[in-house]
Amino acid sequence: MPKSVAIVTGAAGDIGRAIAWRLADGHDVVLLADIDGDAAGKVARDLGGEERFSAVACDVTDAASAAAMAEAAAARGLVHTLVNNAGAAHAVSLHETTQDVWRMDNALNLEAAFLCFRAVEDMLKESRGSVVNIASVNGMAVFGHPAYSAAKAGLLHLTRLVAVEYGKFGIRANAVAPGTVRTQAWEARAAANPQVFEEAKRWYPLQHIVNPEDVANAVHFLASPQASAITGVCLPVDCGLTAGQAEVARTFSQSSHY
Repeated sequence: MPKSVAIVTGAAGDIGRAIAWRLADGHDVVLLADIDGDAAGKVARDLGGEERFSAVACDVTDAASAAAMAEAAAARGLVHTLVNNAGAAHAVSLHETTQDVWRMDNALNLEAAFLCFRAVEDMLKESRGSVVNIASVNGMAVFGHPAYSAAKAGLLHLTRLVAVEYGKFGIRANAVAPGTVRTQAWEARAAANPQVFEEAKRWYPLQHIVNPEDVANAVHFLASPQASAITGVCLPVDCGLTAGQAEVARTFSQSSHY
């Protein structure tokens, strides 16, 4: 019986690393794919080495590179889980967004998930496996970074498309939509502005910021047999951000006239 393999793209980052570590519970091998193969290799070694964690350099925006990643996974076993985690945001406002930025953000945050899914589609059919796309609250409402946000909104629809079209093969597809996550990038902002987390968390009903492990736990659940009847959904992991803001609710309730 072939070993069960999970693929995590963008695995050299904080969220990808946390997801890879969590998916080792339930999979024989976790393949860490990242455009920076050396960084992915270091993460694989830190997490436990080649027996359980394997690294591969992959440009997820390139179909040939995604196909090579699929071949590397097949050499280790049978893909049961694909986590499309690679992503990045660039221009903050629509006015600042150039055509090149628009295309770049859509290629990385939307098209790449399509390419990676198609690359491992046959293995997921065989394993009756699961796809988990890492979307964002930006794909659910307007929080800036328009090209990134539009791509993440498209990723949510791609998730539903896979769920509906491939459900007959036993493939489930779901998305996780994180809010602000306490990664190294945000720590760098905090170094420049020590109040950045205090300023950010006031928008979150739980009054704290998401950790990479929170995202990883949601991914693990959606990929597991415990979620065998769940497909086509988006699970926000956002400390309540998309539920609404208490300050805004109070303002509206105080100004309402009936």
